[in-house]
Amino acid sequence: MATTIVTGVDPSQTALVAAEKAAALADGLDATLHVICGYSVSMSETMHTLQRTNNPSTYHQLVTRQADSAQGTADAVAEALRGMFPELEVVASAVEGAPADVLTSEADRLNAEIIVVGNKGVQGPARLLGSIARTVATETNCDLYIVNTLPRRN
Repeated sequence: MATTIVTGVDPSQTALVAAEKAAALADGLDATLHVICGYSVSMSETMHTLQRTNNPSTYHQLVTRQADSAQGTADAVAEALRGMFPELEVVASAVEGAPADVLTSEADRLNAEIIVVGNKGVQGPARLLGSIARTVATETNCDLYIVNTLPRRN
């Protein structure tokens, strides 16, 4: 039986759909769910702000702002999931890095058995898998559950 499940979140509705599936799976398997929001700081934003302010602490401020925003997203999703699954242990965290890299590295660090991601509405021939799901599928050392986050067609 799985003891640790990891899911990635962002502020989108599709991420919440995937997180809800991850919570249902974790609840059914009596596993701990780690809700993780990856973040990164744009170098162009950093350079523009540094040039405008000429303040060496600007980079730290930008990183802190991004980290706080990502942690807020993870916390909000975790709180919503706790409301739906009161017995479920949910841990929220923000980790710097690209979303797919963050998910695979955190899954390795936590020795997770399952990563849950959404397929996130990619259009065209690749629409069945989002880019994060594709990358995680090639990089992960554990099982991967891909949630269909697109509206069902009749």
